[in-house]
Amino acid sequence: MRDLLVTWRGDIDHAWVDYNCHLNDAYYMVIFSYASDGLMAMVGQDAAGRAAMGHTMYTLEIHLNYVQEVHEGVAVEVRTQILGVDAKRVHLFHTLHRQDDGTLLATNEQILANIDMSNTATGPKTAPFFPTVAALLMPLAQSHANLPRPANAGRVIALPAARK
Repeated sequence: MRDLLVTWRGDIDHAWVDYNCHLNDAYYMVIFSYASDGLMAMVGQDAAGRAAMGHTMYTLEIHLNYVQEVHEGVAVEVRTQILGVDAKRVHLFHTLHRQDDGTLLATNEQILANIDMSNTATGPKTAPFFPTVAALLMPLAQSHANLPRPANAGRVIALPAARK
């Protein structure tokens, strides 16, 4: 979808491929974590921003769905949709795609919390987004508000009920 943010691009590294000759499940999360870092950089929470404001984001929850196998050397990109934002949290939906034809490979839903790291006496604590971050994040969320909600968003993991 053209309005989504491209938050990470790269090739599937040989070290990320498992004994089944496709991307190991752990490396899907590495890629999606890099994409969350990409979003953080877009809203001013790159390394310099985190150091200057003493804030970062922690991941609170993750849901990962595999759609198609991904093989070594494939060029991929992550597209990110912001599903919601409040004063302290952002709800993201990442989709992993082949760069050459846009094929959907996996989806990842996350909730991140803003964390104030600056108080060494009390330690990390949730806090409202720094004003400069909120000023960049809120318009992105508003621009995504009218996009269709992804099919896998909000899924619950469970086995189907047994038939009697």
